[in-house]
Amino acid sequence: MRNSCRLFIFAVVLVVSTMSCSGVLGVTNKEGFNYDDYAAVLKSYVDDAGMVNYKKLKAHSEKLKTFITSMSQLAPNNYDKWGKNKKIAFWLNAYNAFTLKVIIDNYPIKSSFLKSWYYPKNSIRQIKGVWDKVRFNVMGRDLTLGHMEHEILRKKFDEPRIHMAMVCAAMGCPSLRNEPYIGKKLDEQLDDQGRKFLANPNKFSFDSNRRILYISPIFKWFNKDFVAAILEGTNCAQYGEKEAAILEFVSKYLPQDHPCFSQSIKAVKIKYLDYNWSLNEQPIKGKKSNEPGE
Repeated sequence: MRNSCRLFIFAVVLVVSTMSCSGVLGVTNKEGFNYDDYAAVLKSYVDDAGMVNYKKLKAHSEKLKTFITSMSQLAPNNYDKWGKNKKIAFWLNAYNAFTLKVIIDNYPIKSSFLKSWYYPKNSIRQIKGVWDKVRFNVMGRDLTLGHMEHEILRKKFDEPRIHMAMVCAAMGCPSLRNEPYIGKKLDEQLDDQGRKFLANPNKFSFDSNRRILYISPIFKWFNKDFVAAILEGTNCAQYGEKEAAILEFVSKYLPQDHPCFSQSIKAVKIKYLDYNWSLNEQPIKGKKSNEPGE
């Protein structure tokens, strides 16, 4: 009898251990959520420039699908216990992972005759309802990419640096990191994203003779979000609130010897660049890059 009980207990422990290792019980890491599958996807299919090999990812999408399933199974009461940075990291990873998913679900992208007048044929803009119709399950809720961006990331966290991290599969977007965002590293990762974004001449440049900053339209589309970036004692106070916020944000990520600072910042004008909606796809052999000027 005792031997039977021992065998039963051993069997239960073995089953629980097996379930835990396989993720059935939602095993978490120190971040409160397991990003291993997503990390493997990013490492395998995203290069150091943030370009994606969609063709190979589509052919080997198992880990991405597993990660997406894990987001649907996350218990809301567990999520509620997390701190702000862990939550932001989760939603940034969710937004970027679901964007990868919607691209491979439609890859190669079929272009619309009418939309091709305005957008590249390989653009996410060719996918019908991509931000407001296509739904993904997160913690038991069916959400669109638009909802994640505007109603969660933008509305709940008051963190303008998210715009340096959300990647809508376009060349005009920030680069996609080939690692997940992690709560304990989030500030470091977002600051790194800001520096990389402003180091790209297709997204930020400065005409020192005319004192004009040419900058991504992301700062125009979401200028209200950047108001939170204004610091007390800013050098930009003579501007309107929105322009001051943009200049203050930009100044954090430029080297202090940047030509922009060679004169009073009040002499700087802001002009917005065109947005490149071409797919952020790794160059196919024999095909030129989508990025202008490269």
